[in-house]
Amino acid sequence: MKNRSAKVFSRSGVTVLAGMISLLAGCATTSGERDPSDPWEGFNRGSFEFNRGLDKAIVRPIAKAYHYVTPDLLEQGIENIVTNLSYPVTIVNLLLQGKFEDFGEALGRFVLNSTFGVAGLFDPATIEGIPRHDEDFGQTFAVWGWKDSPFLMLPFLGPSTLRDGIGLVPEFYTDGVSIASSEFDRYEPLVADLLTLRVNLFDLDDDLNEAADPYLLVRDAYMQSREFDIEDGETELPDYDDFLDEEEE
Repeated sequence: MKNRSAKVFSRSGVTVLAGMISLLAGCATTSGERDPSDPWEGFNRGSFEFNRGLDKAIVRPIAKAYHYVTPDLLEQGIENIVTNLSYPVTIVNLLLQGKFEDFGEALGRFVLNSTFGVAGLFDPATIEGIPRHDEDFGQTFAVWGWKDSPFLMLPFLGPSTLRDGIGLVPEFYTDGVSIASSEFDRYEPLVADLLTLRVNLFDLDDDLNEAADPYLLVRDAYMQSREFDIEDGETELPDYDDFLDEEEE
């Protein structure tokens, strides 16, 4: 449940994030028993309900229509293109984390798919057996020492943490989707990225609708998934069925 929608962060979002951090500092209270990883639960729940309302009214219906009318082969090609455009984020962060062998593989994958893969439309790197890595600035900050960070539900962007939210700032300057939309006024990659993300989340819709507390399901699953990402899979992968069972008790 990693937050790929973080890629759509804009320059104006830097100012918004700074103001949000100041607001959250005032929202944290000691009244009631709180999960220490979620000191801003009131704010986060409000953002979660806002995001769900926006999704039900606009995002999901558009994504359903896109998925219905777009041939599978073309839809896969579009996903390949936006994934390749965003891959420099992974390349940069592998270098910053000192994972030089993985950095070489990621760079080779990007070059191969950008050239012989026709700007990422096809994925010859996978056919050649080049592994796909997935890193971001939030993971890099964790590798540098910022391991624990409070949960933060970002309006429009979805589940995150304070660390990962701040990581959106440098990510904007390395993500090809964000660069294309900002520097070249080309919003097609941005729209394609958002639609691809939402289509890939269709399988989770039923789980959220059936959960007694969808917010807790999303929060706990996200936090454990991020721990899994940061530890490079050395922790146990979250069992989302367990979260659903706990909600039913």
